[in-house]
Amino acid sequence: MRVLALDIGAVRTGIAISDPEERVATPLAEFSTPELLNKNQRFMRLLEDWEPELLLCGLPYTLAGEEGKQAASIREKAELLGSLYGLPVAFTDERLSSQEAKRSLREKGLDEKAMRGKIDMIAASIFLQAWLDRRQSIDGESSDWANGESSD
Repeated sequence: MRVLALDIGAVRTGIAISDPEERVATPLAEFSTPELLNKNQRFMRLLEDWEPELLLCGLPYTLAGEEGKQAASIREKAELLGSLYGLPVAFTDERLSSQEAKRSLREKGLDEKAMRGKIDMIAASIFLQAWLDRRQSIDGESSDWANGESSD
């Protein structure tokens, strides 16, 4: 099954995709969040090309492990996206994924301006890879993603 990860922000949404065997996450693209929420044709083509079966959306948790302030807004946007594009939605912890993405890009020599179009899609690939790794460590048992729950 291919999983499409979304790092939903107020302005931009980073997108990453898994391979069909659910082993590797790859950064894919960034889209304007308002455009995605209005049945974007470019995003629809991306869905047709990659044929994901699940939208995995990152939720901001606090360091204490509770949902952060933005979680309700992200849940609402994620459910709308699932409805608009006809895909089930699951959620996972995205805690510190953006910071890790920035660190990785800095190590590659990018400055803040050069990072601007890449951080969110790399963050999406980071939390997607963590989610895939957790699923693999359960010896192939699947999580209850169809009910919108992650395997946290």
